[in-house]
Amino acid sequence: MATMKFGQTDEQVVTREEFPLAKAVETLKSETIAVIGYGVQGPGQSLNLRDNGFNVIVGQRKNSDSWNKAIADGWVPGKTLFEIEEAAQKGTIIQYLLSDAGQITLWPTIKKHLTPGKALYFSHGFGITYKERTGIVPPADVDVILVAPKGSGTSLRRMFLQGRGLNSSYAIFQDATGNAFNRVVALGIGVGSGYLFETTFKREVYSDLTGERGTLMGAIQGIFAAQYDTLRANGHTPSEAFNETVEELTQSLMPLVAEKGMDWMYANCSTTAQRGALDWWKRFRDATRPVFEELYASVASGQEAQRSIDSNSKPDYRENLNNELKEMRESELWEVGTVVRKLRPENN
Repeated sequence: MATMKFGQTDEQVVTREEFPLAKAVETLKSETIAVIGYGVQGPGQSLNLRDNGFNVIVGQRKNSDSWNKAIADGWVPGKTLFEIEEAAQKGTIIQYLLSDAGQITLWPTIKKHLTPGKALYFSHGFGITYKERTGIVPPADVDVILVAPKGSGTSLRRMFLQGRGLNSSYAIFQDATGNAFNRVVALGIGVGSGYLFETTFKREVYSDLTGERGTLMGAIQGIFAAQYDTLRANGHTPSEAFNETVEELTQSLMPLVAEKGMDWMYANCSTTAQRGALDWWKRFRDATRPVFEELYASVASGQEAQRSIDSNSKPDYRENLNNELKEMRESELWEVGTVVRKLRPENN
């Protein structure tokens, strides 16, 4: 591991230079990686591992949409694609990549196949951290590890195909074999991580739930809606309101932030824009800080976890979710977005 300084804090990170792909493949050469679930993270992680030369199989419910998607992606029934229980039996490393609610439901089945020396792998600390609520308590004689790519499985796969990497956190909850570190780092490199930074299951899920509800998804949608509605209420056209709220941010400014940071983005904007942004950003920080503190407290108390478990376990969960997404999709803000995206030069 390398020690990197981030601000005033030293962190332990693992890079591809320290732990190259060839070493990762060699580390896991005698392992069978069983990817359970083919939804959000399963496709990207399994395909990247397969393309990187690891021994990978997929476990999914037969004849489901995800089963058919796996076949379309090149997984072969009876050879590399199996029913969930058979894949769990065959795997020496079980990548448990079902939804949090799905993990709770299937846990008794998976636990039966966690024989001594195997590894149980997560990409989210939810099931372990909130074990009193989920019932997920692994046996003491297996490794329990985590690699959490900092993005969707779709992004992980796209960046892999571009020759890039998506940064990931890693954690070891239980080292039963004495080899958990090598296993987790090899898997992190194998799934396509840019670099790996150390965390714990608890810190991962606390930061993840806060981020998803905050700047990554919840807060950004709320801010988009607030600014768009304000512009529209003051007579601006839908196109103008959308472009000033979403399109300029996502297509022009955020790539600059990703490239060299916020100050670099500011430096590439007009002096008028710089002055206004510098005058107003602390107002937004101070206004939203109480909301983030309330959000973090809700995560830490387990309230957010319980709400997710209760909601996602209902038989009509998918129908309710689709209705909420439909409401967002059919709002004027995102209907305008559909038109604007079609007008981008690459689509003409």
